[in-house]
Amino acid sequence: MRAFLVHNAGGPEVLREEIIDLPVIGDNDVLVETKAIGLNPADYKIRSEAEGLAMVGGGETPVILGWDIAGVVVDCGANVSHFQKGDRVFGMVNFPGQGKAYAEYVSAPEGHLAKIPAKVNFVDAAATTLAALTAYQVLNGKIKENDKVLIHAGSGGVGHFAVQMAKQFGGHVISTSSGKNRDFVMSLGADEHIDYREQKFDDVLDDMDFVFDTVGGQTMEDSVNVLGQGGHLVTLLAFEAPKELVANADKRGATVSTALVQSSGADMEALADMLRDGTLKPTIAATFDFEELPTAHAELEKGRTVGKVVVTL
Repeated sequence: MRAFLVHNAGGPEVLREEIIDLPVIGDNDVLVETKAIGLNPADYKIRSEAEGLAMVGGGETPVILGWDIAGVVVDCGANVSHFQKGDRVFGMVNFPGQGKAYAEYVSAPEGHLAKIPAKVNFVDAAATTLAALTAYQVLNGKIKENDKVLIHAGSGGVGHFAVQMAKQFGGHVISTSSGKNRDFVMSLGADEHIDYREQKFDDVLDDMDFVFDTVGGQTMEDSVNVLGQGGHLVTLLAFEAPKELVANADKRGATVSTALVQSSGADMEALADMLRDGTLKPTIAATFDFEELPTAHAELEKGRTVGKVVVTL
């Protein structure tokens, strides 16, 4: 089968298309013929750093990157009970390990996948995986009716899902993005928009119940300043919350935590339900053919995409 392998860290050019053997499935796995692959910033960040490749590959090279797949089940392990040959499935596979999604066939644990709703295509399904799971796992059960919720970078991969979910969960949603993306963010269900290039959000907001930071750096630090009593900041851009940040939040009677998405078939089922009833809709920034995967990496790495980048097979 065709697959893209990374032998050494570097730019998009280190992604090399090669012919390798089909993956072997275990008793609890299914073999998926890949139809679409979702890309994420984590993909190019790991590709470009030797430490990231070593972490994902367990110190071995080459590494097959990617975690987000949509496709058709072509074989099932002896213990698989939820899927059968011919099922259309999608999911985030083996995150944060080596998902090996950049390939024509992927071996995936049964417990990491869900069936794609009948009216949803492979591209939209592949887009609604890591980014959507991240938003769901951060927000589900955390937002109460009429909570004031700030979502940073609401036009991005995670952000555009988070805006929709926070609104669905009953929040009053405020989102930051560039001014050119205001209409898009508002169309997702945001109640208010802040152009981060024209206005500092911490100058105009306060008493927030929940802040979702997908940006990091100064944005993460300034987000504490808008939390109200009992408010909570979740950041994706730190392995653990900086002590100074926690201390500043504590002075306001608020809390800070970090989040790292985990593969979950049960949560994928929840996303499937949202796709089925139309309460969650992915936005596709661009699609690329499989052989154009390095080009897709380069496009995503520009940091200007609105929604998700997907590769098709």
